Amino acid sequence: MSEQLLPGYIIRRGSALDRSLLVKFMQRTYQDLFPNEDFSHLEQTVKQYFSSDTPLWWVEFSGEGDQGIKGVEEQAENNQCPMPHAPCPIACLWVGNAIDQVQGNRHAHIFILYVLPEHRRRGIGRALMRYVENWAIQRGDRQIGLQVFQSNKPALNLYNELGYQTQSLWMVKFLSAE
Repeated sequence: MSEQLLPGYIIRRGSALDRSLLVKFMQRTYQDLFPNEDFSHLEQTVKQYFSSDTPLWWVEFSGEGDQGIKGVEEQAENNQCPMPHAPCPIACLWVGNAIDQVQGNRHAHIFILYVLPEHRRRGIGRALMRYVENWAIQRGDRQIGLQVFQSNKPALNLYNELGYQTQSLWMVKFLSAE
């Protein structure tokens, strides 16, 4: 079942059949931020965490106007479409569950929100965030969590504009094996 997310874009629920496409979207997300890294390990992440309890939504270009045709054609050429001759996703949203460590409540946690570069700055990310917020409210969640790289300024700006606040900082120290 699909519904209109924005004019020209529809959103539909993903299924277990979308595992390989989700891996490709995740790899592209990280490659955008870290172009010289290998992200083949993300297949294991999807294998471990993707289930009926962690919903996935795809956004597809519905063909109104000519915006985004290039990105859809590019995906078809790169064999990223889940089914031949079907609309190709131009964005995805994958959500899991987390437990608030302060109060102990379950809440939604966004694993990935990714929009192909050709479709950015059109309100798709904002619409997906509103979509997931409504979904989380309907299932009784009182908060949504996410992790964003400090270097991802466009994402940080969006989340700040939508009222997200830093609750904790995830810190790392790289160790050398001597």
